[in-house]
Amino acid sequence: MTTETRVLSGRYRVDDLIGRGGMASVYRGYDQTLGRTVAIKILKADLAGDAAFRTRFRLEAQAASRMAHPTIVRVFDAGEDVETGPDGQERPVPYIVMELVHGRLLKDIIAAGPVPTEDALRYADGILEALEYSHRAGVVHRDIKPGNVMITESGGVKVMDFGIARAVSDSSSTVAETTAIVGTAAYFSPEQAKGESVDARADLYSTGVVLYELLTGRPPFRGETPVAVAYQHVSEAPVPPSEVTETVSTALDAIVLRALAKDPFQRPQDAASFREALDATVDGKGPTKRQMSALSNELYGPNPRQAAETARSLRQLSTDTTMRRTQPGPPVAWIWAGVTVLAVLLVAVLFWVMQIQPSNDVPSAGRAVPNVVDMSYDRAVETLQGQDLVAKRVDEPSDKIAAGNVTRTTPTADTSVAEGQEIVLYVSSGPDLATVPTLEGMSEDAARTALQQAGLSVGSIRRQNDPALAAGTVVSSSVTSGSQIAKGTTVNLVVASGHVVIVDYTGYTVDAAKRQLESDAIQLTVQTQEDPGCPAGAAPTVKTQSLAPGEVPVHSEITLTFCSGS
Repeated sequence: MTTETRVLSGRYRVDDLIGRGGMASVYRGYDQTLGRTVAIKILKADLAGDAAFRTRFRLEAQAASRMAHPTIVRVFDAGEDVETGPDGQERPVPYIVMELVHGRLLKDIIAAGPVPTEDALRYADGILEALEYSHRAGVVHRDIKPGNVMITESGGVKVMDFGIARAVSDSSSTVAETTAIVGTAAYFSPEQAKGESVDARADLYSTGVVLYELLTGRPPFRGETPVAVAYQHVSEAPVPPSEVTETVSTALDAIVLRALAKDPFQRPQDAASFREALDATVDGKGPTKRQMSALSNELYGPNPRQAAETARSLRQLSTDTTMRRTQPGPPVAWIWAGVTVLAVLLVAVLFWVMQIQPSNDVPSAGRAVPNVVDMSYDRAVETLQGQDLVAKRVDEPSDKIAAGNVTRTTPTADTSVAEGQEIVLYVSSGPDLATVPTLEGMSEDAARTALQQAGLSVGSIRRQNDPALAAGTVVSSSVTSGSQIAKGTTVNLVVASGHVVIVDYTGYTVDAAKRQLESDAIQLTVQTQEDPGCPAGAAPTVKTQSLAPGEVPVHSEITLTFCSGS
């Protein structure tokens, strides 16, 4: 039974399934317009009918398409197709077309065994490099975890699935609205676990969790349920990595603990600072035990283990209905623990109130040019207008970008510009076409010159016997004369060899030999010569020929000697 090939929007062929996620399935695919292999993410059928989910899916594409960086999986296109369900009703099929990355997921590398410290630092640095770029573009990933990081065959890092990323400026959105759908509790930041508004520092916390797992083989917090793990992110201090794996230096302990600070203001404030701290560990200089103790007190209180036990006890008290009170009031320890928790919450609220906006490299009065390369012109204009920028169209040929899509911009993406500045959008008019000249009958050299002048390339040259043409004359070409093809296209030629093939005609009758040699397929000039030395009564047949069997020059003269039989 033959399965019909699925093609989305008449352009993207859907091939085999390569992965599944909470919101979508990912397939290997092929862009039939540009002739390249891609990955196609298709929203799951049970979610595609929900307008809110389709909006989230579209926002994912818009956020990710603005970013073009070697450490980020590139989004090429997004669209919505329709399909007919078993009930005969048409339903939408939203999809995103992405770069196809060959390699292994970081979570599979971690699961395979211990990761050397050098590799762990390199992977973490790659993640931070991607975040440094995305945060400058105003996008917080919000779901950094080993399952969203690909290590390429060459060892490079590719961060993917900005599916829950939102603009930093969208401060009204909180993770509490999306935790039922996206994210992984093991890598949540405390503010995500509490359902608060988040900024770029949440990504740095999650990266700290990933680095912890790379160094120790396990995440810092583990529990039987996601809620239990999220509770630990909010309330408990992590064990320093060196206490789990002896080979981890105190310098790395300090960096990881700083990244895992409960308070965002105590973490590295941007990805660049985090990367600089990792680079500094190459020196081998680390903090002393006293300095580590001071750091732990700063981040988690004077007694982190006691604080962890207190948190666990509070959690047990809040969930265990079998415990009975044996005192007329709560123990003094619990009273002070409650006061401490309230004080921490008050301080956190004060910090939140004092926080205005996360830092941004682009001044509030300025704009960063969005990356609109390979977008349709109309969509690119909408994107620029959303940034209060003005678009100017200039068409240019391109054999890599589909007609109607943007090939490049001036200024380039991420350049800081003033509000209202004009951005030149260079739009592909398709490949630059050339007309194939008439090549048949030309010499090989003349044909090469004609193709080069037309902007075409000469491909293979195949020699062919042709009795009517001199050596080096073009017999035919792989593309019909007068055809319009893309400049730079290779054209193959068939060129006359200047030879024909003859056989041994000895024993043929003179008429039969002459008929073949003078035919359109050979076209030689035949002379005959009688051999008087033949014995009497011999038949009039060819005795010898002046040219040996095999290839001979076209239009050659051959003499056949025959017996007259007289």
